[in-house]
Amino acid sequence: MKKTVLVSGGAGFIGSHVTVELIEAGYDVVVADNFSNCDTTCFEGVKKITGREDIPLVKMDFCDAAAVDKLFDGYPIDAVIHFAAYKAVGESVAKPVMYYKNNLQSFLNVLEAAEKHGGCNVLFSSSATVYGEPDELPVTEKSPRQPATSPYGNTKQICEDILSDTVKASSGAIKGIALRYFNPIGAHPSALIGELPRGVPNNLVPFITQTAIGKRECLSIFGNDYPTPDGTCQRDYIDIVDLAKAHVYAVTRMVEGKMKKDYEIFNIGTGRPVSVLELVNAFEKVNGIKLNYKFAPRREGDVTAIWADPTLANEEMGWKAGRSVEETLAAAWAWERHLAGK
Repeated sequence: MKKTVLVSGGAGFIGSHVTVELIEAGYDVVVADNFSNCDTTCFEGVKKITGREDIPLVKMDFCDAAAVDKLFDGYPIDAVIHFAAYKAVGESVAKPVMYYKNNLQSFLNVLEAAEKHGGCNVLFSSSATVYGEPDELPVTEKSPRQPATSPYGNTKQICEDILSDTVKASSGAIKGIALRYFNPIGAHPSALIGELPRGVPNNLVPFITQTAIGKRECLSIFGNDYPTPDGTCQRDYIDIVDLAKAHVYAVTRMVEGKMKKDYEIFNIGTGRPVSVLELVNAFEKVNGIKLNYKFAPRREGDVTAIWADPTLANEEMGWKAGRSVEETLAAAWAWERHLAGK
């Protein structure tokens, strides 16, 4: 019998790619989103890629406990992947209350509904921000969580703790996996879904592609005086399709009873550090475009450098990142051109 996965925030960048991979792996998927940071573009793209017009789409806010409860009443949910959260580091520094209220309440509602309905497998969309400014690189799952450098990062730490405590108290009814993502970038190879931020992008790659297409006048690189080889921040950029596939591996691990503990954590990254400037240069080279960019002051909340040791995910789940930075940046540009009708 097919298993049903609820994808909260499933119409967004990561959620839409995960929905495609779940459907292609044979799962039934229920997508729920309040469309606060996306429109239906990617959801329509998911239907085209999968050839499925019957994917349930529920427009709702996960901060509404009654709506979440109704969702669990209406579908036989075997697992939930929780994406529904605000995610901009800079905005969280400026609006901490908004971030704590939304990110914590939405997740608490999911867990409460899971408890009420007799348990569930819960996959939490966490982040490398939980490591703060790390003492050693690369970070492993055993690396200590440092004080968060932003309210956004703190909400991820708190939600991990809430999930861990809930799993512990549930006597096996709720099982949880936290996937700590590094920096998801790119788009689906079909160019039918990709990153589509509302307003000014907070993430680097959509700002790069929007500058390349002429939507933005100039790309700002925040800080060129970091203690790194070229002075710009170093990150572990992971292709969005590789990241999406990791969710299928994690959900399958849960529903097939292959977890070694009721609560597990995995780093989802490539293990390769790439600086902001290197990424910009790679985009220019692979797409044959000269970008207009400038260096700007450092941005509050940004860490100097972080990248993953993905060994545990590679060995335990059998998942491995496969796509090159060049492939990823070519896909991101194809998506931007698709949006522009070019």
